[in-house]
Amino acid sequence: MTTATTIYSARRILTMNPSNAEATHVAVRGDLILGAGTLEELAGWGDYQLDTRFADKVLMPGLVEGHSHATEGSFWRYVYCGYFDRTDPSGKTWPGLRSVDAVVERLQERNAELGEGDKPISAWGLDPIYFGDVLVSRGDLDRISTTRPIGIRHASGHIMSVNTKALELSGLLRTGINHPGVPLDEEGLPTGEMKGPDAMEMVALHVGLDRKIMAADEWRLRQFGWLCVRQGVTTAADLANPLPTEAVDMMLRVTDEADFPVRIVSLRRFQGVTPSELIERSRELREMSTDRLRLGRVKVHADGSIQGFTARIRWPGYYNGAPNGLWYATPEQLQEIYELALEHDLLVHTHTNGDEATELMLDIFERALYKFPRADHRFTLQHCQLADAAQFRRMKNLGVCVNLFSNHIYYWGEQHYAKTVGPERAERMNACATALREGVPLAIHSDAPVTPLGPFFTAWCAVNRKTPSGRILGEAERISVEDALRTITIGAAYTLKLDDELGSIETGKRADFTVLKDDPLEIGGENLKDVRIWGVVQGGRVFSAEEI
Repeated sequence: MTTATTIYSARRILTMNPSNAEATHVAVRGDLILGAGTLEELAGWGDYQLDTRFADKVLMPGLVEGHSHATEGSFWRYVYCGYFDRTDPSGKTWPGLRSVDAVVERLQERNAELGEGDKPISAWGLDPIYFGDVLVSRGDLDRISTTRPIGIRHASGHIMSVNTKALELSGLLRTGINHPGVPLDEEGLPTGEMKGPDAMEMVALHVGLDRKIMAADEWRLRQFGWLCVRQGVTTAADLANPLPTEAVDMMLRVTDEADFPVRIVSLRRFQGVTPSELIERSRELREMSTDRLRLGRVKVHADGSIQGFTARIRWPGYYNGAPNGLWYATPEQLQEIYELALEHDLLVHTHTNGDEATELMLDIFERALYKFPRADHRFTLQHCQLADAAQFRRMKNLGVCVNLFSNHIYYWGEQHYAKTVGPERAERMNACATALREGVPLAIHSDAPVTPLGPFFTAWCAVNRKTPSGRILGEAERISVEDALRTITIGAAYTLKLDDELGSIETGKRADFTVLKDDPLEIGGENLKDVRIWGVVQGGRVFSAEEI
């Protein structure tokens, strides 16, 4: 039995296929694309049903978010405490908080709602760099409660502030602690800031922010799927998931449901296991992959965040004199992971924010590839914010891809200019133009929930490089609208080793389309973030954002 053919008409179809850049119709059979062209051309495939619901819309390949976290859904169970206004998956906008006092006040409201008892208060989005680099200490959070544990995850995701009760429950309210991620006060007690994954792990369970629990949260996965539809995303990378068995079982079941609207590419995080255990588990997961849940890829962290001063950066260091950041893994561990990954043909993405971390990883790649040559490994550096031209040239020579965090220019550009790395280096942060000029395969991303999921906003950041004050930070690193659209489609698909299935509208690829009310090429770069999204077609299934 032959599956019926549907031909969709559209005002314009931007295919991202250089040999057939535009079309008016696209033919779909099942979950695959038969072809794109005119109605007359596509009618040659035989009997069809013409679907005109998109006749006044613009179609693009389904947007690919190459670096996000499905925990974006889970975090909305907790209290948002970020600096910028933020809209939750239900459409409610939460006003940003502009001081420590405002953060304390919002959490005092949650404390009053909870009433008596010791249930923890969990919050997220805190961004002290906007408060003058003040320390949000256990004393600040003790103003909310001294009887229930409280934890706030910082916007970067690399630091957590906790109160005295949380430290007490974690066995950390004592002197004599010697850990680079646990700063101490004048009395030798923890300040309440927990820096890096190891330190955060010590308190996470007590404050209700445990990553393994969140990974198995069915509600958050459904919330994330709905959010993807609203933002035109049909494939989203879930980077750095611990993927415990119960989470994998849940994800397989939910993504297999007929109405689940997005393909999830989930990468196993390196934490709490040895390199060999990581690779072995990833090989097992690879065999469990389905169309809508892709497993068997690896994520490792080399360093932390620039705005949290936990990234590793080269001389002359941080502009404000802050000490250098943290290493999240040893060079020996990273070397072993990459050699094993090459031996077993596993894709690895690596978090490097600082240029010192990038340099270390390029050295490791070079040694690993000498030992285990592989022509198409597609190792990808994620964020890679401070890479200079010489490092991009090394990436090209080593076959390394890059996924740059262009949203940083808007959210933290002013802070990078004035506090973290200074004017010169801030001008070349997230250097999309240099990456393209040097021939490095390029994607860009939101890192949701660090910044909101929204590829068109991310593309707008790469095209305009504007801060909230209107400063253009790095004129020479702006890219064209056309290039930006490629980075959120075929570019991101390439970094995930899925460009043979996704990222362009052409024969044989998945029937994944983003349906737009506006034409991104007509609306112009200045307005790119305002492109209105109707919904998506994912695997041949139609999802309207308004009907979710």
